[in-house]
Amino acid sequence: MQEYGSGQWYVRWSTQPPCTPYARSMTDWPFTPPLKPMKARVRVTPPTGDEWVYEPKWDGFRSIAWAGEQPRLDSRNGKPLLRYFPELEPALAQLPPGTVIDGEVVVVVDDVTQFDQLQMRIHPAASRIERLSKEIPAELVAFDLLAHGGEDLRVVPYTERRERLEAVFADVSFPWHLTPVTADVDEAARWFDEYEHAGCDGIICKRTDGVYKEDKREWIKWKHRRDCDCVVGGYRIHKDGDKIGSILLGLYNDAGDFHFMGHCSGFSDHDRVELLRQFEQIRDDTSFGGEGQVRVPGMQSRWSTGKELDWIPVTPGVVVQISYDQLEGGRFRHATRFERWRPDKPAEECTMDQLVRPEGAGFSDVVA
Repeated sequence: MQEYGSGQWYVRWSTQPPCTPYARSMTDWPFTPPLKPMKARVRVTPPTGDEWVYEPKWDGFRSIAWAGEQPRLDSRNGKPLLRYFPELEPALAQLPPGTVIDGEVVVVVDDVTQFDQLQMRIHPAASRIERLSKEIPAELVAFDLLAHGGEDLRVVPYTERRERLEAVFADVSFPWHLTPVTADVDEAARWFDEYEHAGCDGIICKRTDGVYKEDKREWIKWKHRRDCDCVVGGYRIHKDGDKIGSILLGLYNDAGDFHFMGHCSGFSDHDRVELLRQFEQIRDDTSFGGEGQVRVPGMQSRWSTGKELDWIPVTPGVVVQISYDQLEGGRFRHATRFERWRPDKPAEECTMDQLVRPEGAGFSDVVA
């Protein structure tokens, strides 16, 4: 214990001096990590007006980048990412110390962001991490500046944060990218369609005077919703055991093979009980499959560790209309939304040619 003082006061500490701006120079961050990033509410139409701007949302891992003597790259949940993406540490060194950037980690293959390949990078083995960092290296997309040179910018209006972010990017290079922004909703609508092929999974809408609010859902995410008629090929039991947890959806390819595409689980408790009663009457030994190589439910992988993968096949025949936002690796990327049952449609007409596979610009055509 040390004591310093004179007259009426003194300062005391155990072994470390108090947190002064000089003492904080170890990192120069104006706030303490981790940080919970700002969020967005999903809508199928954009807000309009002079108070809004629009940015492409990229299909990657949300991340907060912290530049300083002890750099960090954190996930949206505050988990460290640099262990899995060691090749990105030099990118953080390009930034001025005390800088904090909100963005995305992406993997780009053939000029398109690839989420499946990005997921492969999360692996416990150091040797595999090192190998994949060279085979499928990650890149960084920035879209907001939360601190610069130790100055807290979270209370600064978005337009000023964006101007200062662009100034920072005058001095950084690959693997950093800066997502574009526009105040023109018509241009944003063009991006919404043309940039989807590159990996843009929607448009983030932000208020020009908006401050950065941690963990608050005040941005708006404008996303695609597309309808598709699918055949129910099975179901999973709810954890309570007396109702359906989800129905498993499939589509036929040109050869007549029945491919698993995803699931739908948005039912009320009353409907879940009734659906279990009805689908139990058409249980079968198999459903998904065919002559060729097909995707079926329950394929074990490291991503499914700890999840219940048992499922019950049913005779294909029940048709349901769902809506989905995007495809990934030939399947529905996220859980689908139930729209209605289609007793009028034959199952064999539910084919993959319904799926929208976007075409347009490449990733390098869009970002700086």
